Amino acid sequence: MTYMKTCFALIAAAMVSLPASAQVLRTGVDATFPPHAMRTLGGGLQGFNIDLGNEIARRMGKKIEIDGTEFSGLVPGLNAGKYDFILAPVTATPERAKQMLFSEGYLDTGYVFVEKKAASGMKSVADLKGKTIGVNKGSAYEHWARENAEKLGFKFDVYGTTADAVQAVQAGRADAVLAASGVSAWMAKQNPQVKTSLSIPTGLVWALAFRADDKAGRDSVSMTLKCMKKDGFIAKTAQKWFGITPDPTDSAIVIAEGQGIPGLAGYDATPAPLKC
Repeated sequence: MTYMKTCFALIAAAMVSLPASAQVLRTGVDATFPPHAMRTLGGGLQGFNIDLGNEIARRMGKKIEIDGTEFSGLVPGLNAGKYDFILAPVTATPERAKQMLFSEGYLDTGYVFVEKKAASGMKSVADLKGKTIGVNKGSAYEHWARENAEKLGFKFDVYGTTADAVQAVQAGRADAVLAASGVSAWMAKQNPQVKTSLSIPTGLVWALAFRADDKAGRDSVSMTLKCMKKDGFIAKTAQKWFGITPDPTDSAIVIAEGQGIPGLAGYDATPAPLKC
């Protein structure tokens, strides 16, 4: 009996001594960014990225804590150590790659404008002239708007959530919302008062974001992503939430040879054999 008690005590002590990050993945999403993340009627979270995070944790044998907040608070939360990584879809850009580490991409993303159903519909970026565009605060879409507003002759307003931006369009305070292709399609499908219009190809991908000094964490989670691509989980989840089947060249299917995103800072080209 004494021996058994000693064994249980040692096991308990070992578990307590593990850092919190070894037992629980702490992360956050923009909970107003359907269909990636949104509130359920019961106050929980659902969406593509919620399924993604839960499956990552399950495969790694960990629990996961997902904080639903505004996108603008996610990077500060990551840098402050509140989160181990950002589960919300983060567009991987060269500028961001200088400040954080990225997993390999898990979905391709383009930019698509959403307008009122009755609008004539923009056909080219020249049609942006004189218009007011709504964008989500802290997003890649805000960055694009800041870089192009003066050149293309449009104004833009920044909103705390994409839903607020869509309401501004419906109320006539904005002419269009700029968002990701999948999100825009989902908004137009759910809301009969709006429609998708101008599309801007980007060649960019969504990825999970980690602190710049957390290569071990990035590589561990990214390996799990690779396995989820191999067995089709990510492609099936994209079909579930977006109603689309990813192309064979899409990041939902293509597995990077190394760790991270080829061509961006932080990419480790050392071959990373699958460990599933």
